[in-house]
Amino acid sequence: MTKGWPNVGELVVCTVTKVVDFGAFVALDEYDNKEGLIHISEVASGWVKYIRDHVREGQKIVCKVLDVNPKRGHIDLSFKDVNEHQRRETIQLWKNDQKASKWLQFVADDTKIPPAELETMKDTIRDEFGNLYAIFEDAVKGDMRTINKLGFPQNVVDAILKVAHDNVKVPSVDISGYVDLICPVSNGIDIIKKALKAANAGDAGEGIVVEISYVGAPRYRIRVVAPDYKKAENILKNTAIQAIEQVKKHGGEGEFHRHMEEAKSFQ
Repeated sequence: MTKGWPNVGELVVCTVTKVVDFGAFVALDEYDNKEGLIHISEVASGWVKYIRDHVREGQKIVCKVLDVNPKRGHIDLSFKDVNEHQRRETIQLWKNDQKASKWLQFVADDTKIPPAELETMKDTIRDEFGNLYAIFEDAVKGDMRTINKLGFPQNVVDAILKVAHDNVKVPSVDISGYVDLICPVSNGIDIIKKALKAANAGDAGEGIVVEISYVGAPRYRIRVVAPDYKKAENILKNTAIQAIEQVKKHGGEGEFHRHMEEAKSFQ
């Protein structure tokens, strides 16, 4: 839960607490359940005959902040200005933050951090990462640069790492490409095998898997699992290029195909 007040233009997760003729009152889940108002004109585009056709008590919704007046305690919101993509993304971020808050409680229990210190720790993480979930994403990926900047005791860092590895699944993509290799010499098959082995010999990095399998002469399939498409595509292409270059050194030929339909007969 975030302290303070939301910013104008921010998307916030709310729980509808009361529906009246002129609009709906909501509690802002991320801001100490501060009360906000959605005027009926901000519920939906066009004329609203029955407001409960659009919002109802107890419903979890996403709103856009139109105006904030801390002195008067007023927060004006719009429900109609939030599209479906924004709603889904905001709800997912909120759910992730809820999970991360629970995980930090595990860390606090394990390292005997008192409640007040835990809240300070959460504020520090939000200031550096923007949200609580991101610290666990970095931890499970092995990216310790920002985490180490926070100055947390080593036992706390170790506890964060353990919780991250126990609970966070590293996002990944799985792609494949094809390489045709020909080496018209007496030991050509051995040269191709060594070329493929050399192309797959390096340490691709954390969370990366490279597999090469035989499809049928002269074609081989290269499968890459990586955290994102850009990295996966680069590794796929570089692996194929390395294999082709090794074969060419011995008078052979090679050709890379990103998709099977591109891979015509290679003679």
